[in-house]
Amino acid sequence: MARSVVGLDFGAGIVRAAEVSEQSKPRPKLLRYHEAQLPQGSAQRGEVLEIDTVASTLKQLWSRGGFKSKDVILGVGNQRVLARDLTVPKMPLQQIRESLPFQVQEMLPVPVADALLDFYPVSEAVTEAGPVIHGLLVAAVKESVMSNVQAVQAAGLNPIEVDLIPFALSRALLSAANAKETVGMIHVGSVTTTVVVASGGTPQFVRIIPNGGNDVTAALVSRFDIADAQAEQVKRGFGLTQDNSSPEWAPAIETIREVTGDLLNSVRNTISFYINTRPTTPIRRLVIGGGGAQLAGFGTALSEITRIPVSDADPFERFTIARTVDSALLEASRPNLAVALGLTIGGK
Repeated sequence: MARSVVGLDFGAGIVRAAEVSEQSKPRPKLLRYHEAQLPQGSAQRGEVLEIDTVASTLKQLWSRGGFKSKDVILGVGNQRVLARDLTVPKMPLQQIRESLPFQVQEMLPVPVADALLDFYPVSEAVTEAGPVIHGLLVAAVKESVMSNVQAVQAAGLNPIEVDLIPFALSRALLSAANAKETVGMIHVGSVTTTVVVASGGTPQFVRIIPNGGNDVTAALVSRFDIADAQAEQVKRGFGLTQDNSSPEWAPAIETIREVTGDLLNSVRNTISFYINTRPTTPIRRLVIGGGGAQLAGFGTALSEITRIPVSDADPFERFTIARTVDSALLEASRPNLAVALGLTIGGK
């Protein structure tokens, strides 16, 4: 049997796992998918806070999901992860990575010793100073990554790689794009929104916005003194499309539009920054994914504010689905599957 790996995605209050084999084929096979709620307070914004508690949850997840592989690829990509443009003299990739601590301290919000650094090459050029490589600097706070790794190890699993969530998303959602197109992806998670711009599936630009779908829910809870579950129901029920509701719901609808509008403005500003710094490679279309992007009217509003066509991402486009997968769970989880899937299909 071909070796399989499991992509593990720590979300807001939930952990998702996807086991995939035949990763080198054009359409890898999804063998198993399962998810589990994390005990309250055990993790926050994708970071494990209580290692033993999360390890226990992972053991249950492996048992209930019937996972066969213990090889795990972890995703990182919260507000404590930075991705920025970086141009360096042309040299072997290993040398570039070894030189990063001496080049990037001014770009980091923490001391170099407290960060994990990596470099993702994008393109090459020749300047007056000689050949260079344009790429993306990736920096993550070491503490936040290591706690997740330790929880996986405590569960008896084998973390073989840590990967940046935006890269995983681009592999899952953008690699099928036409090679001549420049496509933007907006993935709205619970607490962060990931923006990736790729050409022919290769990421050129990455930003992580510290706002997500839970901001709307939190605002409704705070302003109207209602439970989280009711606030979520109100958010999903009205979205951005309700104009003929009864007057009593007007304040709630205004709150949804206000908070979502703040997120949309942040996305527009991020897209505008890309366009202004790379005028020769305009974005032809946007694809949206993540639970927060399922808000009724979100895609239309994003298209209006950016003036770029918007379509829904399909996380299954790149995969074949084994008969062993729970189809009902898979369909219910469709908006949130891309990270776990993308983690399994190749590194940087």
